[in-house]
Amino acid sequence: MARILFLTPQVPYPPHQGTTIRNYNLIAHLARDFELHLLSFRHPDDELPANSPLASFCSVTEAVPAPSRSMLQRALTTLAHPSPDMALRLASPEFQARLGMLVERYRYDIIQIEGIEMAPYAHWLTTHPLWRSAQHKEQRPEIPIGRPKLVFDDHNAEYVLQQRAWETDVRHPRRWVAAGYSFVQWHKLRRYELQTCRLADKVVAVSEADREALLRLDSTLDVTVVPNGVDLAYYSAYDRARDPQAVDYGPHALVFTGKMDFRPNIDAVVWFAREVFPLVRHQVPDAVFVVAGKQPHQRVVELGQLPGVVVTGWVPDIRSHIAAAAVYVVPLRMGGGTRLKVLEALAMGCALVSTHLGAEGFDLEGKDVIAFADDAPAFAEAVVALLRDPDRRRRMGEAGRRFVTDHYGWDRIVPRMRRVYEALGVVGEPVAHGVLA
Repeated sequence: MARILFLTPQVPYPPHQGTTIRNYNLIAHLARDFELHLLSFRHPDDELPANSPLASFCSVTEAVPAPSRSMLQRALTTLAHPSPDMALRLASPEFQARLGMLVERYRYDIIQIEGIEMAPYAHWLTTHPLWRSAQHKEQRPEIPIGRPKLVFDDHNAEYVLQQRAWETDVRHPRRWVAAGYSFVQWHKLRRYELQTCRLADKVVAVSEADREALLRLDSTLDVTVVPNGVDLAYYSAYDRARDPQAVDYGPHALVFTGKMDFRPNIDAVVWFAREVFPLVRHQVPDAVFVVAGKQPHQRVVELGQLPGVVVTGWVPDIRSHIAAAAVYVVPLRMGGGTRLKVLEALAMGCALVSTHLGAEGFDLEGKDVIAFADDAPAFAEAVVALLRDPDRRRRMGEAGRRFVTDHYGWDRIVPRMRRVYEALGVVGEPVAHGVLA
């Protein structure tokens, strides 16, 4: 029975944000065919419900406390340490020791590194004595015969994210400190991300754009695209009329959802609220801009003082807020990878306006599924046009739902990951306990 160890930066349940959504759904579907083990970090604000289905998917599930670093420590290492900040965030002797014990105890066919924050453990594994001995096929009973294969699932082309953050922030003197941070991280990440990709037997990217970004670092890399997906049943099943917690922001609500301490999301809503939304309100005075998502940064909280802007913080069911949108907006100006928020809004039949970067990685050009705009006047014009045309909003919503159903259900995506394993000589077979909930 093929055995795979997943290393994830958070416990992937409940699946409420990008990383956990991807990791949870990969695990839930792959558990049908492989014996899965999971080693994660547990964060102070993590919800850990007792009835988590992870135990039904994974033969081994373990989590160690996530380390914490002060802003001073981060500032010092930004200047002095050769590794990027993301490679230091989850440095943990306890996690490393537990990983070593698992590698010694079990023969893994594959160890899957989920995201750049977990990449230090790929670097450490390749210098582990058992790993190196197994690589040389020394015949000792305590050493697995042949080393596990490494799969690096790069959730974003991280160096591109920091490059874009620098290019955005450097234009504004008040953001020069953040721009300086991004400039340093951009160059550190170019080197580190390339080193990590070269260590892996297979590299996975979430979009063709990210694949191309990694190939710009080294054209010989073996990179396979396994996109992000969406839980079609969960989002399409939502019925606003039957939801006792349904919200109503009026007929001209503009909605953005996401984790609101994430820098690209912060930049997106601040730009929209201050530069775009006033242009919309000039033509549609009762328009409302809703920012829904947990842990809003202070710059986001302050937006709630602007006319027509609502900042909710954490909400029990994000679907009720997406469903309240007349238009769902994706005003992202920095970032990488693909945005699950786009798939969620499309799955719920929303009409969208997005920057080209906001919907990067999805084949949406030329389809009447989404309107694109990249500067404030054009973005406002596109929003107002949709607010005034409910029939077009309905047509776009129907086309968007068909688009994600045809291409982005997890049942269509996970077979791509299985093919990555097959290329490494690791083939699955039905597992009794791997029953998808």
